[in-house]
Amino acid sequence: MIADWLDIGWLDQIPVRGSRTVPVAGGEEIAVFRTGDNQVFALVNRCPHKGGPLSQGIVHGHSVACPLHNWNIALATGSAQGEDKGCTPVVPVKVVSGRVLICRASALQAAA
Repeated sequence: MIADWLDIGWLDQIPVRGSRTVPVAGGEEIAVFRTGDNQVFALVNRCPHKGGPLSQGIVHGHSVACPLHNWNIALATGSAQGEDKGCTPVVPVKVVSGRVLICRASALQAAA
């Protein structure tokens, strides 16, 4: 039986205000972000604007700025902020005893 949650490693392995990526079947990646207040979010690693790799963007507060065109994406909702429109799929994530877990089914569906 396959677990519902995929263990991707220790929280401390994700830099504060940084991210790491997890490959998903089909060639997509999930970007897992750690904010300055140690909250963790997961999005498909693709900006809704031009597909920029959000994992390479700058994390500020609970948002990430796309490295290609500086669109700001809310980490909790995946929605573009301000005048920009669009949304990146969000993947449920949780931290249990210092381990970061992402929802396996949601990761596969979001990246499809």
